[in-house]
Amino acid sequence: MPFAHERTDLSWLDHLFTATSAVSTTGLVSISPSGSYSFFGELIILGLIQLGGIGYMTLGSFVILALRHRLDAFHQGVARTAFVLPRDMNVGAFIRAVVLFTLVIECVGAVLLTALFAFAGTPDPIWNGVFHAVSAFCTAGFSLFDTSLEAYRANAGIVLVVAGLSYLGAIGFIVMSDWWRWVTRRRGPSLTSGIILRVTFWLALIGTVSIALTDAHLAEMPWGERVLAAFFQVMTAMTTVGFDTVPIANLGSASILLLLVAMVMGASPSGTGGGIKSTTVAIFYGAVRGALAGRESVRLLGETISSRRIHMAVAAAGFYIGALVVGMAALMLVEDQDFLLLMFESASAIGTVGLSLGATGELSVAGKWVVIAMMFIGRLGPITVGVALFPRAEEKDSPARRGADLAV
Repeated sequence: MPFAHERTDLSWLDHLFTATSAVSTTGLVSISPSGSYSFFGELIILGLIQLGGIGYMTLGSFVILALRHRLDAFHQGVARTAFVLPRDMNVGAFIRAVVLFTLVIECVGAVLLTALFAFAGTPDPIWNGVFHAVSAFCTAGFSLFDTSLEAYRANAGIVLVVAGLSYLGAIGFIVMSDWWRWVTRRRGPSLTSGIILRVTFWLALIGTVSIALTDAHLAEMPWGERVLAAFFQVMTAMTTVGFDTVPIANLGSASILLLLVAMVMGASPSGTGGGIKSTTVAIFYGAVRGALAGRESVRLLGETISSRRIHMAVAAAGFYIGALVVGMAALMLVEDQDFLLLMFESASAIGTVGLSLGATGELSVAGKWVVIAMMFIGRLGPITVGVALFPRAEEKDSPARRGADLAV
């Protein structure tokens, strides 16, 4: 629509790239949104981010719940598959919780960011606060600033609020539902929540310490600012939100490798982020530890994980890595850029992260199509794509398949 953009030199492919990036909550852009789109265009982008963040199936299911007060078996099955929910979780209650938590968290985040942007002297603080709050919680990484959040790297308030919003979006609605049950009914966290919180804590701690102590680019900053920058970049990679407070291309090779690993590991099941997922990584860790200890079972937090969930984790990781390798190879066939840039770009696209070393703006037409496909597949997720490609056979229950249920 002509009134949605301010520039006349943009191609329809650039608009498609931006729309796909928004609805997949990736954040990679071939053009700058702030200088390319009008307020109405930015509003459309925000709507696509929100739709992609909580999912059109979630919104559709919520409408059905509001009208009928119940979900039929089909919608329950689709929602359970889309969110990879444990068998004992009530789908209807979960959908209601998703919408409620989204509205509350985004509203609180918008108020906080509006106040912080106003205090920092940012133009249009209300619109910037609302846009960046939704973009952060949906782990989209879209920014109305040309250099993302680099101008605010020393502003602890803005950095921590954005990091907090992206973390809440990335850890998933299962954790938030568990937290609400603990507040209202004093019920302890589920196995899924326990694993998610532990994995994300250790990844954030190890990544922050490693980058803060070793990266030469950050060594020029005061200690407090250095730790804040390292923490934010690790959070933006592991939550797959894609904001940055320092130019990623200026970081050292070791830091870029660590961010690459964090992007591939990704967020958590039922969250707004991408990647392999923290619980899948935990299952692989449990399998390796069990094999070294001579155990045939996979145990996490004292629970034996069901073979069904182990197989699903293996399938999800295998499909994800396969899609990453194929996408990376395709991008290298059509682009004449540095290997590291294209590998990082591929991991960012398939993981719906949005971080870039500078390759996005230089992509050819064919390269843009490859990245669009990777962003789309990354947003659908390996489980959803796998279920669509391969028919599922019903298997009878057996002692070997029983065990603790875990979202992957």
